[in-house]
Amino acid sequence: MKFPSFLAAFSLLQLILLMQGLCAEKTDSGGLSVSYLTSGERHSEEYCAMYDICGQRSDGKVLNCPYGSPSVKPDELFSAKIQSLCPSISGNVCCTEDQFNTLRAQVQQAIPFLVGCPACLRNFLNLFCELSCSPNQSLFINVTSVSEINGNLTVDGIDFFVSDAFGEGLYDSCKEVKFGTMNTRAIEFIGAGATNFKEWFDFIGQKAPLGFPGSPYAIDFKSTVPDLSGMELMNVSTYSCGDTSLGCSCGDCPSSPQCSNSEPPSPSKKDHCSITIGPIKVRCIDFALAIAYIILVLGLFGWALFHRQRERILASDREPLLKSTDEDEANLSNMQYDENLALEGRGVTEQLKNGAQLSFIQGYMSSFYRSYGKWVARNPTLVLCLSLAVVIVLCFGLIRIEVETRPEKLWVGHGSKAAEEKQFFDSHLAPFYRIEQLILATLPDKTHGKPPSIISDDNIQLLFEIQEKVDGIRANYSGLKVSLIDICLKPLGQDCATQSVLQYFKMDRENFDNYGGVTHAEYCFQHYTSSDTCLSAFEAPLDPSTALGGFSGINYSEASAFVVTYPVNNAIDEAGNGNGKAVAWEKAFIKLAKEELLPLVQSRNLSLSFSSESSIEEELKRESTADIITIAVSYLVMFAYISITLGDASRLSTFYISSKVSLGLSGVVLVMLSVLGSVGFFSAFGVKSTLIIMEVIPFLVLAVGVDNMCILVHAVKRQPLELPLEERISNALVEVGPSITLASLSEILAFAVGGFTPMPACRVFSLLAALAVLLDFLLQVAAFVSLIVFDCLRAEDNRIDCFPCIKIPSSAEESDEGMNSRGSGLLTRYMQEIHAPFLGLRGVKVVVVAVFVAFALASIALSTRIDSGLEQQIVLPRDSYLQGYFTNISEYLRIGPPLYFVVKDYNYSLESRDTNKFIVAFWIINRMISFMGLQVLVNYSL
Repeated sequence: MKFPSFLAAFSLLQLILLMQGLCAEKTDSGGLSVSYLTSGERHSEEYCAMYDICGQRSDGKVLNCPYGSPSVKPDELFSAKIQSLCPSISGNVCCTEDQFNTLRAQVQQAIPFLVGCPACLRNFLNLFCELSCSPNQSLFINVTSVSEINGNLTVDGIDFFVSDAFGEGLYDSCKEVKFGTMNTRAIEFIGAGATNFKEWFDFIGQKAPLGFPGSPYAIDFKSTVPDLSGMELMNVSTYSCGDTSLGCSCGDCPSSPQCSNSEPPSPSKKDHCSITIGPIKVRCIDFALAIAYIILVLGLFGWALFHRQRERILASDREPLLKSTDEDEANLSNMQYDENLALEGRGVTEQLKNGAQLSFIQGYMSSFYRSYGKWVARNPTLVLCLSLAVVIVLCFGLIRIEVETRPEKLWVGHGSKAAEEKQFFDSHLAPFYRIEQLILATLPDKTHGKPPSIISDDNIQLLFEIQEKVDGIRANYSGLKVSLIDICLKPLGQDCATQSVLQYFKMDRENFDNYGGVTHAEYCFQHYTSSDTCLSAFEAPLDPSTALGGFSGINYSEASAFVVTYPVNNAIDEAGNGNGKAVAWEKAFIKLAKEELLPLVQSRNLSLSFSSESSIEEELKRESTADIITIAVSYLVMFAYISITLGDASRLSTFYISSKVSLGLSGVVLVMLSVLGSVGFFSAFGVKSTLIIMEVIPFLVLAVGVDNMCILVHAVKRQPLELPLEERISNALVEVGPSITLASLSEILAFAVGGFTPMPACRVFSLLAALAVLLDFLLQVAAFVSLIVFDCLRAEDNRIDCFPCIKIPSSAEESDEGMNSRGSGLLTRYMQEIHAPFLGLRGVKVVVVAVFVAFALASIALSTRIDSGLEQQIVLPRDSYLQGYFTNISEYLRIGPPLYFVVKDYNYSLESRDTNKFIVAFWIINRMISFMGLQVLVNYSL
């Protein structure tokens, strides 16, 4: 809230409301004699009761001439100007062009107060248009007293005859209009909280003392005219706030027919196609998917039954032949099984010879990996050193690593419309304040389940105690002691604009008893704008809805929560380093709340939630730091898993040779290097990392890396030991290399596509993940294959795993037995003997396909119900103190985030017609808000 500018606007508006706005440069038109004031001609049509300026008071306020004159016909341009502001006036007028221009410049100050309801603004303007420029001014204006200033007679008092119908229409259209800046009704400012139009007119008509805002002469509003006076009541038509042509939002006009429902209309949603089946109503897409699933399942069962019946017929025809050849086939199958084991390493070549042609890509990759595998097996040291050198060079970029933790930089694209508009607003006006907040609430009653009121002497005294502790915070920033008074918003004077019920006591504990304690607070809940004793320490009204929560309507005494808000000055700094003092104080504030305020409040059987502007950022940093342990444990678990699964433990006596601990550890290190290399590469180019990278990518790349390591090692172990090592490595890469390559390529492309999203956090994550997976793949087929070669050489030379310098001598018989005794592992036997045969059953096939199709179709149907958005509570750790704060925010806080409308290239000249366009534009906005059933408090900036 920008209080200085608002009070200035308030003073100008009072001047408009309390005087007729006819100030202008004095013209040379001649005046009538004083004796003419008594003639009957002055109360007639086309005649003015006051015209021109004849003097001014010592405080500079101008005074009208008390002389009547005939109305004047304006020229075409002047008439167009009058019509733009006063459409009810046409033909002759009772004001000069200079007077009208001054009037128009002044009434424009009323727009921020009344623009929320165009009908109210129109009626308000008509009142002063008739008073100032009506050609029949003398019919309802009567000069009752004059004064002499510098030898000239000036108006000192008038009677303004206005009909009750107009007064009621004006008041009814304006009584509920909200002044968004102060979060209260506009009538509280422009009518001193008047409860009817007569009280409003009495306020407007008061003569202001010298030096005070208001009318320089008295205006007595009357609703009856004297008999035989020839005068009439001013009774131009008024617009209802529910009028469709000048309608208002529901917040500014609850009596409007479209706002008659007790509950606001729910936000408009797209109509979904639905089908009613008895008492059940289902969406069309759900119904269509269900029908498709039923048809598919029936087709599968029909296909299974048909093939089963067909196989029975064929089996009955072949049964005599099968009996005679069973023994021969069994013997032949055993012989072929033994031969296949010996020729397994040449499977791809045999497939090509027998005509089972591979695709062009698979054939090319198979040929490449055959040559590449032999070269790596011959030069493992060179390959390992080169691959590690490339990744280590990339890791040097970590020197420039920066982590982005500001939420607006993570989730809002730099070139997005929202970012551009916020940057324009912050640079041309001022950034919104930093918010530090405490929410003190009562606990629900165990009997009724409803929290009791928090408005009591003890609780307010507790709030004073909390405030004293907050005022006593002294944060250290570069050797300076920073307190709240050094950083808080001070709209007027040297007092902070703290939003708290303590403001009703001027933030002074001694005033609590002097003012009457809780009774005074409850009085201020209803008179916070009209009573001087209820003004805050910073000399501005405090709406109780900003400092209380948990009440219904305007029953502030039922509030179950105190909401204390500390607005702190914000700075514009692209790097985010311009608020050092504020951030240092915020950290001390959170520390105080955790260590002192929370135990203090809980000892009084109350709850406390709190937050600062930097809380979300600090909690995200804490979460990232806490996840380091989780990541380390995950890598250790994966290391242990790889070491156990990759090794051969056929005999305990050869375990220290056949184990793969060093190979598993090396593989995990390669995964870590791929992540670090990816982060280092982008850091070298100035791309800031995000916390999601630190938390997700290590697990993602670890999963992919472990998969590839297991595939490569087991492919090598499946090769016949009688083959040379080069052949085994080559055959293994030919067997699994193409599948690893294609799978990794699909993963890389999938993440790379995410780099096109405009959201910075998702874009950076996708790019880093794509590069990390690419580096992991390259290290797997280069460095890890070289490590496999070294491990095979170690095992063949009977060297101990993890201690390759130690060689264990063994007899040739034991060595050959250890080399050739590769039994199938437990998982392999399970897959061969149980899992694969079971899945081969025809009924199982049908059930598996049906279940997976059901999951697929259900996922499609449920995907239409996904709600977009990112809840802050989901992003934060579950043990964060902000979890309770966000819950209390939704339950207690009655004021939402600010809404700004910034109008560019506004023409302030008197000849401009932008004002009417401005009013129409915001009328349309308010209509749209009304249709959505919302009440929005708007701050307008030109």
